[in-house]
Amino acid sequence: MLDLSVAYHRYRFVGHEFLTWLWFVLEQEPGKIEIEKFAGFSARIGNRMVLENTVHQSTETLIIKGEDVGLEEAMLSLKKGGMISEMNLIVSSDRQQWQLTVKGEGMTVSGLKILNTMELEPEEDQEAILLDRIATCEQVMEWLFSVFRIFLKTRLSDDWDRQVIVDMRRWISDRE
Repeated sequence: MLDLSVAYHRYRFVGHEFLTWLWFVLEQEPGKIEIEKFAGFSARIGNRMVLENTVHQSTETLIIKGEDVGLEEAMLSLKKGGMISEMNLIVSSDRQQWQLTVKGEGMTVSGLKILNTMELEPEEDQEAILLDRIATCEQVMEWLFSVFRIFLKTRLSDDWDRQVIVDMRRWISDRE
């Protein structure tokens, strides 16, 4: 059995591959991550992305942030062999919108915010409102885990090397 530390370092690239694949899918094949249980959910890249590229035993880190930021530098980093290590996402459903940051190395989520919250009346039941907010946060996390499962199924399939990598490389080279 692998030591936990060894396994962590051996497979930490999986989260980076997931985020890179997710960007590709969001731009090229968003229907690929449509999940019946989460009908009406969609996602888009948010206002921050971190890419890492290991060259000659040193790591270059590129941080892109800002509203309506162009991702040309991120694509250039991908062309040089970089991988996305952190990505801000905006996930929407028919009734809610969230913003969260996914970190690839440990597949951790941070900064989860509900974007379109209602104005609260002072006499409303605060406990019920809090429980509803917790339930909606759990919902977006369950959606993210479902998308990760789709990625893992794709990553472990024979199509990964034959088709998906080819399509992703074409997407990277063709994008201006």
